[in-house]
Amino acid sequence: MEGEVNLKNILKNLNPSLNEGRYVYCTVENIDKIPLSKILFLFKEIESITVVVKKEDAEELNLGFSYVASWITLEVHSSLSAVGLTAKFSQALSEAGISCNVVAAYFHDHIFVDEKDAEKAIAVLNTLKS
Repeated sequence: MEGEVNLKNILKNLNPSLNEGRYVYCTVENIDKIPLSKILFLFKEIESITVVVKKEDAEELNLGFSYVASWITLEVHSSLSAVGLTAKFSQALSEAGISCNVVAAYFHDHIFVDEKDAEKAIAVLNTLKS
């Protein structure tokens, strides 16, 4: 099932949703001691493996972190080949002084913002609907 490619339609149906919890980025050499059920996502880089987990799981597993984020899901099913969505919302968030870290999955785009900026980010994203 291919997602929406028309940027105007994507923005009209953006529907940003704030997920519960606080999330952290951690770096590890391997994931052997991290239960897969606790990993929201991971990415293998040359230097190490980045895992994103709930803050309380990182603390329980003794994983170091420095950035605590809130997780926003754009509920529109945008195509991975859609052009301009990331540029549009990252520019709007940037203009509002909000940093964002983006993960594109098959069905949805996910945005991680500093936990103190979560509500403001939702408001900014909602302005893109018009």
